[in-house]
Amino acid sequence: MITVERLTKAFGRTVVLRDVSLHVPAGETLVLFGPNGAGKTTLVRIIAGLSRPTAGSVTLGGVDVRRAGEGLRRYVGVVSHNPLVYESLTGEENLRFFGRLYEVPNLAARVDEVLDQVGLRPRRRDLVRTYSRGMVQRLAIARAILHDPPILLLDEPDTGLDQQAADMLRRLLVDLGSDRRAVLFTTHNLDRGIEWADRVAILSGGRLRFEAPTAGLSPAQMREAYAEAVAAANRKA
Repeated sequence: MITVERLTKAFGRTVVLRDVSLHVPAGETLVLFGPNGAGKTTLVRIIAGLSRPTAGSVTLGGVDVRRAGEGLRRYVGVVSHNPLVYESLTGEENLRFFGRLYEVPNLAARVDEVLDQVGLRPRRRDLVRTYSRGMVQRLAIARAILHDPPILLLDEPDTGLDQQAADMLRRLLVDLGSDRRAVLFTTHNLDRGIEWADRVAILSGGRLRFEAPTAGLSPAQMREAYAEAVAAANRKA
């Protein structure tokens, strides 16, 4: 479903991603770990079609992102560091606005459904500027899943969430899992990542340095692999 082949991204003389390849099939959730500056957000932006690679390719469902055009918006749900919601609108108004852009059928019922899923229905008619940081993040997640996309790209979706909201997100990812959907998300929480995902990968120094299924992978093994990946990047810096 998501195929990244030998991806490189440079900003001038600074190379952020170096020859990165990964594959996320339908029915799988992949968590991407890495220290700050590893290139995780850049990779997510390129997969989402928001940035162009210097070299390499990205295909989503067999379609090259560079040729996908506006149709890509309906195919992918994205949660980024910018929540992409309007503070001067209510939570419900935000979802109705984006639902019209996505041409979501039975929009009113769908808005009710996703507000329930993210626990925002009691605050649906409040302006977003009155929301806490965690509530804004919940609304961003609701926006990303509103049109039921087959690909979800979630860049640190657990940022700003308290434990209750994080548990909600975990249940939501389980509910969203299906044979037709691929999910890629990033987080700094190693324990949470291996609990939520089917497979893990570590990006460090712009290179993919570790990849493994989560089945049988202990938190201690994950921390060791992470430390080794970061050390490898530092040795080559």
